[in-house]
Amino acid sequence: MCGITGVISLNSLSVNIADAKPMVDKLIHRGPDDAGYLFFHTSCRHRNNVSFYQNLTDNKHKHLTELLPPIENKVLQRELNQHDWDLFFGHRRLSILDTSSAGHQPMSDLSKNIWIVYNGEIYNFKEIRSELEKKGHQFVTGTDTEVIIYAYIEWGIECIHKFNGMFAFSLYDNFNKKIFLVRDRYGIKPLYYTMTNNKTLIFASEIKSILECHSYKSSIDHEALLEYFTFQNIFTDKTLHKNIKLLPAGHFIEINLKGSNENIRTQQYWDFDFSEPETIKDEREYIEELDRLFCQGVKRQLVADVDVGSYLSGGLDSGSITAIASQYLPYVKTFTLGFDLTSASGMELNCDERKKSEYMSYQFKTEHYEMVLKSGDMERCMPEFAYHLEEPRVGQSYPNYYAAKLASKFVKVVLSGSGGDELFAGYPWRYYKAAQNNNFDEYIDKYYLFWKRLVNNQQINKIFSPISGEVKDVWTRDIFAQTFKSHKSVSTPEEYINHSLYFEAKTFLHGLLVVEDKLSMAHSLETRVPFLDNDLVDFSQKIPVNFKLANLDKIIKMDENEIGKIHKTNDGKIILRKAMSKYISNDIHSAVKQGFSSPDNSWFKGDSIDFVKETLFNPNARIYDYLDKGITQELIKEHLSGTKNRRLFIWSLLNFEQWCNIYN
Repeated sequence: MCGITGVISLNSLSVNIADAKPMVDKLIHRGPDDAGYLFFHTSCRHRNNVSFYQNLTDNKHKHLTELLPPIENKVLQRELNQHDWDLFFGHRRLSILDTSSAGHQPMSDLSKNIWIVYNGEIYNFKEIRSELEKKGHQFVTGTDTEVIIYAYIEWGIECIHKFNGMFAFSLYDNFNKKIFLVRDRYGIKPLYYTMTNNKTLIFASEIKSILECHSYKSSIDHEALLEYFTFQNIFTDKTLHKNIKLLPAGHFIEINLKGSNENIRTQQYWDFDFSEPETIKDEREYIEELDRLFCQGVKRQLVADVDVGSYLSGGLDSGSITAIASQYLPYVKTFTLGFDLTSASGMELNCDERKKSEYMSYQFKTEHYEMVLKSGDMERCMPEFAYHLEEPRVGQSYPNYYAAKLASKFVKVVLSGSGGDELFAGYPWRYYKAAQNNNFDEYIDKYYLFWKRLVNNQQINKIFSPISGEVKDVWTRDIFAQTFKSHKSVSTPEEYINHSLYFEAKTFLHGLLVVEDKLSMAHSLETRVPFLDNDLVDFSQKIPVNFKLANLDKIIKMDENEIGKIHKTNDGKIILRKAMSKYISNDIHSAVKQGFSSPDNSWFKGDSIDFVKETLFNPNARIYDYLDKGITQELIKEHLSGTKNRRLFIWSLLNFEQWCNIYN
């Protein structure tokens, strides 16, 4: 796991070498073990004119100490300045596979014509390597990075269809004068990019690296801000940083440098496809195949040359992963986050699941570690949390920050249960909302209203009155509907539910993955998601809805008022519960679905009320440059008085205020 960054000049201007080291340094938390730089002439006149400089940040590789740090060294600085470089690749390395110096990046083939900076893990790289060796390719490292290079040489960019894993990389092909920016199927690894006015393309694993490049001029994207405060997420490729985009999951960008006019295209190479199978098998067959593929997926993601641990929240998903991992590893270190519920009330009294996780730790014989959060912990972490998250995204995710902090003290790699809910229908009350419709437009209307997580349209229009001119042409329903770019003909409740699963995998899950990556890598921790094994995903999308959801026939006969009363239930993930029943105790695999969240509803109007008031009722609060102070504060008061639960809205405001103080 690593951090990548780079600059591609698509004009006659040279890359500013003074930007290189700051851009790489901003990613040091993603890769504290090593750093590397590549400067390149891509012009046909300089076909083989390559300069490659390495900067090692530790003392592990004594035999490379003669390679001086390039950016600080004045002699090398002058040499760099004598050339007009039009390509820069930078890399920070977190050593997971082949921890020797052989894994240094940027990495090339033996001819020094194919170069890559790569962040991720290809779990089936050994199988691909074996296939390539039979075709005559030779390898000098034990890394998956080198496998990507020779897979590209053998199959071209179509090689990405062979990769089972998580990845974001940029590859330069000097033979064909092409550059690729690639992101994995599901968006587990982020890749940001921007094109400046002078035709300079900048990319990086994190936005803060792009901000170090002088070619980019920072400002806020008001349209993205409206999108976030509608959905508490950003569904498009926008970010709060204007003109910086997040490459969509399952996409790549190809830049063809041949000719006088560079040809840049973005292509989607994979997408989710939830649909009912043409022939439905016996449920037992689905259960047996699910069991096999799940175990295979977990085993694949245990490949590492460092210790691997697992989150253990007390629920079905992380418990199932830990159960399987403990069969293949001599011991597993597990990590649980709990909450001090002294001042909690109502449903939030169930937020702490430590007893369940402790029992599973005993059952699977893990080395178990716990951390208990109190109300003040949110306040303490907010500046650093917002800095690493880089922009507000889905959920109240500061507990994830602390969970990663805990795990990083003991391991470099941790397994997470993300994806289980979205693949196997873990939130039945969501899908029931829009299971019955007269047409697709009615479905969009229903589901759009459900996913407006913070405030309604009338309130949001008033809240954004200070910047109404900038967002007057933004229709968030259209943004929502655009997620279903090419929806299939639908008529049955099962088909509508499959569309809901598609939507949540594309938006909600994607947001969770972005958050998980940022907050784990803030602590130099690699998070892996076994539920997003390619074979498991492909299979799960074709499991009939009736095997995922219980009582569907009864639900579709209810009216909307009755459906609206359904909330926490164990009607979801039925087939996964059955498949995992041989590994997980009954009280776990049959439990009512419970998300991982802190008791902030209680804390915001109790222990943390002073922090909320000092931040959001501050006359100098930065958020009120964009939001109407009167309307916003009235909504906050509704929560503080106990009239309405607006914890998600308050969290979003607190997060946005921190963002303004750091980035705006």
